Amino acid sequence: MKTDLGLTKPLASYSHARKAGQTVFLAGQGCRDPETDVWAGVSFDDAGKPVNIDFEMQVRGVFRNIDAVLTKSGLTRSSIVDVQVFLTDLHSQFAVMNKVWNDYFRDIRPLPTRTTIGVKDLPGLNLVEMKVTAFSDEPTS
Repeated sequence: MKTDLGLTKPLASYSHARKAGQTVFLAGQGCRDPETDVWAGVSFDDAGKPVNIDFEMQVRGVFRNIDAVLTKSGLTRSSIVDVQVFLTDLHSQFAVMNKVWNDYFRDIRPLPTRTTIGVKDLPGLNLVEMKVTAFSDEPTS
């Protein structure tokens, strides 16, 4: 389900992004594809039950969704100043998330700050979620 902005419909009542002064706060982004409304990296059996989750594809899906919200907000990756990363299994997922992180921010300097947090569960079939704070060069008018 796409919103009128072309972004995935939130799973609850909240905005994808909110600007306060020159700071833009993005809601936690999961990996659902805005075109199909299916979680990235999830394989289903014939009965529709999830049977496999490709964690790297999920991380890439999260970054795809972050890019979409940034674009709708008139921002780019270089606008990101802080990221909170939520993982459902720090021990098995941290290295993979870090690999994709390094790809995503390959050409961005300085890198944003980051906090990585292990959580018991996330909404839907998400194994990773990221909350981003970005900075806009244009103040609120």
